[in-house]
Amino acid sequence: MNTKVRNNMRLPPEVNRIIFVRNLPFKITAEELYDIFGKYGAIRQIRRGNTGKTKGTAFVVYEDIYDAKNAVDHLNGFNVAGKYLICLYYQAHKQLKKTDTGKVKQELNYLKEKYSI
Repeated sequence: MNTKVRNNMRLPPEVNRIIFVRNLPFKITAEELYDIFGKYGAIRQIRRGNTGKTKGTAFVVYEDIYDAKNAVDHLNGFNVAGKYLICLYYQAHKQLKKTDTGKVKQELNYLKEKYSI
């Protein structure tokens, strides 16, 4: 995309360089991930899930936000080995809210025990 066009293009606020990918085949290799996502721009890093809870997921970090947008636009719903990819923009503030909720529940349980409620 032309740099002049990019500078005039407004992106939605949720768009960022980090993509969270779900529904990946468990046996997909790092090379295959780079082949799929690298077609849309320079990649800084790919982190695959490696525990029971995170298997089948990955974070893909692009060098450029426009490349990340292009990848999400083209790869969301893309079929890889019979599985359809789910590509979302990583939302750090949503992750923080989840941990805050856990902290509040923990504190609430502590207070319930303390005051025998």
